[in-house]
Amino acid sequence: MTLLDIAALLLVTASGFGALNYFFLRLPHSIGIMMIALASSLVLLALDRLAPGFGIAEHASAVVGQVEFTETLLDGMLGLLLFAGALHVPMAELRRQAPVILVMATLGVALSAAVMGAGLSWLTGMPLLVALAFGALISPTDPVAVLGVLRTAGIRKDLEIQIAGESLFNDGVGYVAFLILVALAFGTGQDHVTASGAALLFLREAAGGLALGAVLGWGTFQLMKRIDDWQLEVLITLALAFGGYALAERLGVSAPIMAVVAGLLTGDVGRAYGMSDETRSHVDAFWTLVDEALNAVLFCLIGFEILTITLDADMATTILMSLVLALVARLVAVAVPLMLLHPFRRMQRDMVPIMTWGGIKGGLSVALALSLPDSEWRPVILASTYVIVVVSIILQGLTVGPLARWLARRQG
Repeated sequence: MTLLDIAALLLVTASGFGALNYFFLRLPHSIGIMMIALASSLVLLALDRLAPGFGIAEHASAVVGQVEFTETLLDGMLGLLLFAGALHVPMAELRRQAPVILVMATLGVALSAAVMGAGLSWLTGMPLLVALAFGALISPTDPVAVLGVLRTAGIRKDLEIQIAGESLFNDGVGYVAFLILVALAFGTGQDHVTASGAALLFLREAAGGLALGAVLGWGTFQLMKRIDDWQLEVLITLALAFGGYALAERLGVSAPIMAVVAGLLTGDVGRAYGMSDETRSHVDAFWTLVDEALNAVLFCLIGFEILTITLDADMATTILMSLVLALVARLVAVAVPLMLLHPFRRMQRDMVPIMTWGGIKGGLSVALALSLPDSEWRPVILASTYVIVVVSIILQGLTVGPLARWLARRQG
């Protein structure tokens, strides 16, 4: 199949599943599409067992395999999705919640990866560095999933901003930590990685991505405030998201952090001082459409990805332990930073449970797991990652809103 065929098939399938969800399931858009795609995949697998001669699931798996999930997300969709998500996060609210977001996106990711890695290594015998790499890829909360759920969850505003802001920044932090740990565990990218070299790499990636996003975002603002042509200004924002992400990759700095910072600057300073009302309306409409369309395609892909993943009974114990450990690691990643901040900030009682349960995993974790080098542990890590992501999106995504409302009634 050509690239055009694959793109057309994905768009038609995602829109068709979206229509089925609208008429029958009435679930949040992205979750409904993913559940229908997952159910369709399971039906194909069941048909293959009942009628093995037809090879329906095998053919579908070959088609899904042509999509190259990791490259599609990391090199194509992620920059646009992060930019679109950051564009609509109010900077003033983000600044007010900055201490919580900063600690959660750094210390929280480190704690989660450490708990997940150490626990899984102890329970299964997985090499510690390999288990830590698994912990790093599963620790970030996915901004695509989180922002999609928060739109309909009805969580109070301060918690919504904290969860959304954390998910935007811990993506980049977790990605950099994953790259370092994979290099340490598998010797990829260079012959040896020292602790000081890993620290310098992390600093270069994170600080470089932040600096590049600020420079490109500010430069784009300076250009847009001198232009009054909404078609051109929409095109400029698209060039910033696409071109900036590609430039960050070329320069060896964190492209996800670049996209978030550029999106925040464009959505705050750019919207307020660099756009007319007409331009602002068209920019918002364009990026909302991009966000919704790519969300639909991504969640559809997540549902179909089960066709390419090996799940067998031998993995069941490790998968179950990974699922439990992921929740424990998220609890530690939320509770410890908030405990450290407690003397300086007023914390409400519902913060720990909502931020723990609202830490939804998503496509980035699957993409990173698929990018792991071949090893004896890769199949079980990939299977565990997929189960954690699917359970997180469906179970946590559908219940975080009711949980928040129940806790609000108890406090009120």
